[in-house]
Amino acid sequence: MKDKILSYFKQAFEKARPHFDKAMHFLGHRSELLFASCAGLYWNLSPENRYRVRLAAVAFTILSIGFVVGRITDVDRDVKIEASQKSLKVEDTGILELKLPGIKLNSNIYVFQVAEKAQVPVEIKVPGRLAFNAEKSKVLSARAPGRVERIDAFDGTKVEIGSPIVELYSPEFLSAQQEYLLSSKTAKVLEGNKSMGDLLGDAKITQEAAANRMRNLGAGDGDIKSLEATGKTQTNLIMRSPLKGVVVKRSVEPGSVVNSGDVIATLADPRALWFLGNVFEQDLRLISPGQKLVLRTEAYPNKAFVAYANYIAPTIDPQTRALLIRCDVENADGLLRPDMYVSAKLTTGTAEAIVLPQSAIVRVREIRFVIIKIDEETFRRLPVKGYDIDGSSFAVTDGVAPGAQVLTAGAVLLNDRFAKQED
Repeated sequence: MKDKILSYFKQAFEKARPHFDKAMHFLGHRSELLFASCAGLYWNLSPENRYRVRLAAVAFTILSIGFVVGRITDVDRDVKIEASQKSLKVEDTGILELKLPGIKLNSNIYVFQVAEKAQVPVEIKVPGRLAFNAEKSKVLSARAPGRVERIDAFDGTKVEIGSPIVELYSPEFLSAQQEYLLSSKTAKVLEGNKSMGDLLGDAKITQEAAANRMRNLGAGDGDIKSLEATGKTQTNLIMRSPLKGVVVKRSVEPGSVVNSGDVIATLADPRALWFLGNVFEQDLRLISPGQKLVLRTEAYPNKAFVAYANYIAPTIDPQTRALLIRCDVENADGLLRPDMYVSAKLTTGTAEAIVLPQSAIVRVREIRFVIIKIDEETFRRLPVKGYDIDGSSFAVTDGVAPGAQVLTAGAVLLNDRFAKQED
């Protein structure tokens, strides 16, 4: 085939040679004239310009040679490339197997661990929030109409049992004090006359009724004893804290008028909180009172707060379709605050699983994988199922068999090789 092509081009050249010679003779004569003209122009230039022309000529010559060589060597044809043996194998189950012939992994970077089964807690996620313990919170309300004369404890003020909160001017309180003083004086007069024992008993009953009326209005036993000792009525009713805690919210201003039943302030103990969590319908069968919950907050991600479920709502919330679960949370160090969002894990039992460090888990498009070693040159990437235990460990419930050599350090680096081969 090659000889035929060469013979064809030789015959064509012999036929065209007379015409080619004539053309070259004509061009030669013209070229001599053109060369003489160009030479005259060149020598008429200054030395600097002649130097520039020589540089331009050299550059053009080099460019022309490169163009010719490129056209000769650039053969526009399809090149058949032999496919090399792939080192990545995809099994029918979707598991990837990678071979690294002649490559030995650095043991300081890539660490393998033998997979072993262990007892792990079975947990469900319970989102929720913190709130004040309603059993240790109080609403201070007016028990009689009056006017706010003074506020002794504003929002956030720490109070003890008996600490003054507000002072009210109340006509009913003045009337109750006067009734108590009158019955007290009457009882003292009748005590010296034995013949009026019946009247003395009535006077004492009236005195005790006046004292109870004062208590109902908000006066304490100390106020009653002071009234009896001094015989002088107090202008204002001092409303005191019934617990040790803080003033959460104040609902009145100095000078405001209140009616019976109006809320004056809300008090609570910040050391005693509730966790109010939501358990979804599919997990209802797994929960029962007394189960352990581990609470974590964004404010303290590395600190766990332990509590135990003590209340499970009898009905499901129709809006959230979740069941309310509650537990007491001790807050002695004051780190937690009401209305904090909390992520809790509720332990429902125990099960067997393979526990691996989080560094062994590779996440690709919401799927978790681990890499195991088959031999010194072969590795597999397996999809696994499981759940996080404590933020540093992962319980594998499906996907890895006991005894497998699992890559626990360097998994992300080796997974890059899988990704490159897969592409």
